[in-house]
Amino acid sequence: MAGAASPRNAARWRVAAGLTLGALIVSASPAFGQEAEIGNVIRDLSERLGGTPDGGLSGRLIQLFALITVLSIAPGLLVVATSFTRFVIVFSMLRSALGLNQTPPNMVLNAMALFMTFFVMQPVFEDAWRDGLEPLIRNEIVEEQAIPRIAEPFRRFMVANTRPKDIALFQSIDAKAGREPAPDGSEVGWRIVIPSFVISELRRAFSIGFLLYLPFIAIDLIVASILMSAGMMMLPPVIVSLPFKVIFFVLVDGWYMVAGSLMESYLQTAGG
Repeated sequence: MAGAASPRNAARWRVAAGLTLGALIVSASPAFGQEAEIGNVIRDLSERLGGTPDGGLSGRLIQLFALITVLSIAPGLLVVATSFTRFVIVFSMLRSALGLNQTPPNMVLNAMALFMTFFVMQPVFEDAWRDGLEPLIRNEIVEEQAIPRIAEPFRRFMVANTRPKDIALFQSIDAKAGREPAPDGSEVGWRIVIPSFVISELRRAFSIGFLLYLPFIAIDLIVASILMSAGMMMLPPVIVSLPFKVIFFVLVDGWYMVAGSLMESYLQTAGG
């Protein structure tokens, strides 16, 4: 019985395998048809996007990827190519010098630094709009011509507010790599201007922060010496000196002086 059942089972397996293979062959023909239809759709989409079926879609996809990349790094460009860096660092150090941990909050300081950046950079924005962006919107120039015109006012602004010593540092490193340094500051490329500008901004911001710290440190020392002479060594001097530092900053109109000095340091060179 077992020997008779095994050939019968084998025959059934052969029939099942044959039916399965036939089903696969039948279902393969619609799949090939669908692949052909998908190919036609891609070809039509390529023709509509790029004008030509060869390479048009790839070019548009690369442009779309570049646009998304630029939009994602736009906040970083705002920080490194404008005066925002100096403003936000000085405000943060001023808050630390006052002894206030979360007052004003970060949102307020960042918003204040942002609007002050817009105020200082307005001539640069106007030059970029007039020379590059507006002609591009009116279809007077193409993207390849608009991008250098839009970026040139920002490059001039950064060169004007960068120490020659910092530019020379990156030029010397560039020369060691076998490249000729630019003889004039107006011809310095982006790969040299941006890091040089950031270094200069950090140096100026920390210098201003140091000067802001000095009067508040003097108040802390005076309060600490008075408490020690009175024998109140268990009372933290920071708690006592905090209201005196705040009222001192208010009486000298500190926000007016700090904000005005920071913006005036750029007005003479803004917009080139």
